[in-house]
Amino acid sequence: MVSSVGISAAIPLASGTPAPGAMDDPARIREAALQFEALLLGQILRSAREGSGGWLGSGGDSTGDSIAGFADEQLANLMAQQGGVGLRDLIAQGLEQRAE
Repeated sequence: MVSSVGISAAIPLASGTPAPGAMDDPARIREAALQFEALLLGQILRSAREGSGGWLGSGGDSTGDSIAGFADEQLANLMAQQGGVGLRDLIAQGLEQRAE
């Protein structure tokens, strides 16, 4: 599971109840779509790393696993910010149409 520390630290999550009309705000919708894509990419990277025994073929050591997990989160965040796999735009379009 992607920890809340890595993704949240890189992309701050909104807290509390949104103000009326805030759910219609295109900037908030795009930010939510970005966060979702980063989370999804992080899960994919983690699954790939765990399935192969680690990025460098090592694996097994908890410190190495923690560092690799943090690296997964950071890479996923950067990938999402640079366009990711295009899910952000699709999700944002769907949510914006729904908000209208």
